[in-house]
Amino acid sequence: MELLKEKIREFARERDWDKYHSPKNLAMGVSVEAAELLEVFLWLTEDESKALTEEQLTNVKHEIGDVMIHLTNLADRLGLDPIECALEKVDLNRAKYPATVVKGSAKKYTEYR
Repeated sequence: MELLKEKIREFARERDWDKYHSPKNLAMGVSVEAAELLEVFLWLTEDESKALTEEQLTNVKHEIGDVMIHLTNLADRLGLDPIECALEKVDLNRAKYPATVVKGSAKKYTEYR
């Protein structure tokens, strides 16, 4: 994670892009890149989405990279560790979605009460 953060910082510094990387802009960038990831799957069937062509898989790989870069940069700007954020969220989700209650169901946690 530290290597990725440093590479992102260096990339932005070399281009004088830090001035554009406000938390607001980076959060919007995450959304834009996530939408580009979704575009790869647009109109595919469930089965097709599980058996991507090499070109589709390359596109997914690049879009995941873009999402990860924007998300890592956002977390870095806010002094957060994205791995810690994810681990904390897994623990929160574990409490919201106890396996004994939700196993085999995809309902939202509010529907279990």
